[in-house]
Amino acid sequence: MNALRALASAVDAVNEGIGRVVSWLALVLVVVQFAIVLMRYVYGVGAIAVQESILIMHGILFLVAAGYALLYDAHVRVDVFYGEAKPRKKAMVDLFGCIVFLAPFIYVIWDVAYPYVASSWAVKEASNETSGLPGVYLFKTTILAFTVLVGLQGVALALRSILVIAGLADTNKSRTGGAA
Repeated sequence: MNALRALASAVDAVNEGIGRVVSWLALVLVVVQFAIVLMRYVYGVGAIAVQESILIMHGILFLVAAGYALLYDAHVRVDVFYGEAKPRKKAMVDLFGCIVFLAPFIYVIWDVAYPYVASSWAVKEASNETSGLPGVYLFKTTILAFTVLVGLQGVALALRSILVIAGLADTNKSRTGGAA
């Protein structure tokens, strides 16, 4: 059982680190958007590549930080079953959700996205705009990163749920070590 705890903690640490790094992208996104508005409306200058960078940063922020959001229970949940439940019942709901909803969702996204990303890599896809950004295939790869990071965090959530159901985990603490 210590191995399950260690695996869950390792996944948590990966998503924690990635989430903290990627969260800085929100600040960069705001600064770049401000610069675009300033350039366009004050100086009358536009840059397609800079405008495209906003879309790419926005996508990266949400796709790559999704595992971090799952780590901190920031995803949508049906509180009718979960809100006032005891830790064991919450663990059963989490485990059920991971197996019945999250795992198939991750599989479908990976299955659909992989050929899409592979074809983008095959041609080293760039922007359709003449002065747009190169390397669009790199951005599309974040879809696969999303499936891996959320899938791994789902495994960690399922492992912690199993430990709680089996009575082998401290139910007074959250996944991240803080008070529940």
